Amino acid sequence: MARLTLSIGFAANPRTTPLIEGAVAVEGVDLVPSVLHPAETFWRQLRFAEFDIAEMSLSSFMIARARGDERFVGLPVFCSRRFFHTETIVRRAAGIESPADIKGKRVAVPEYQQTAALWARGVLQHEFGVVASEIEWWMERPPSHSHGGATGFVPPPGVTVHAIPPEKSIGSMMVSGEVDATLLYIRRNLLDRSTVDLARHPDMRTLFPDVRAECTRYFRKTGIYPINHGVVVKREIAERHPWVILNLCKAFDHALAMAERRRLEHVADHVAAGLIGADVADALAQPLYRHGIAANRTILETCARYSHEQGLTPRVMTLDELFAASTLEQ
Repeated sequence: MARLTLSIGFAANPRTTPLIEGAVAVEGVDLVPSVLHPAETFWRQLRFAEFDIAEMSLSSFMIARARGDERFVGLPVFCSRRFFHTETIVRRAAGIESPADIKGKRVAVPEYQQTAALWARGVLQHEFGVVASEIEWWMERPPSHSHGGATGFVPPPGVTVHAIPPEKSIGSMMVSGEVDATLLYIRRNLLDRSTVDLARHPDMRTLFPDVRAECTRYFRKTGIYPINHGVVVKREIAERHPWVILNLCKAFDHALAMAERRRLEHVADHVAAGLIGADVADALAQPLYRHGIAANRTILETCARYSHEQGLTPRVMTLDELFAASTLEQ
């Protein structure tokens, strides 16, 4: 069987670097990597389908599939996770002392449909009683350079979304007081134009004064560690060479295992040095990153439900609509 040469577009992190650098091989495949900011990868893939295999926004992939875009199939490989609602930044002078105080405020997002914003709005709604229609939204990315521009985004019914003028940015509007908060803040890349360091700006603070405490509370209550990015493969490749799907999944599993081994080596060093105790080491030995449908079904189905609740998809997307059939039992 002849080997395939396939292009990949990914951000580098401990779980993808082994494939990008060739430390982990995909059986029967030679990879040609491009290492990019995720926002750029998603836009280029959704707009131009540049890569055979690409990291992909989970929210934008759901939207694209719901609108009949069949160019890609998903792999249950999850590159990025965070507790996104805890990354909300507010102006100190905005009168936002609790999450409920965001009602009626002007809130910025790089892109309304992006997964981080989807998760943050979902948590605000289900944990704190704040729904999207009670907020005045401001979006930085224009249609020409956005996931939404590639998928035909229009604001959901009842939701007001303003475009930030091209001469301004989330950062400049936060500093000037033209917006009160931002759910997610991304500094300059091919799609985003903000430059101000809001994390160190004296007029700004995080919505949750104790971010770690809120992450702990949410995870203990829900068991959810939100997924942000997945992986897609061009459908034409998956159909012509179906063996590629499971070979890719195996390779990503090997890369994840390598990242976990390296992480635990550092844990062992800290235990040996007396910097952490055995109880902490035991907790750190529990992996938070897992690939596959079975380990992530609740998270994926919650994300799909939030997408429909927020008017981004016309129905709750099912996992068999998103992921390759050969991966559904994983």
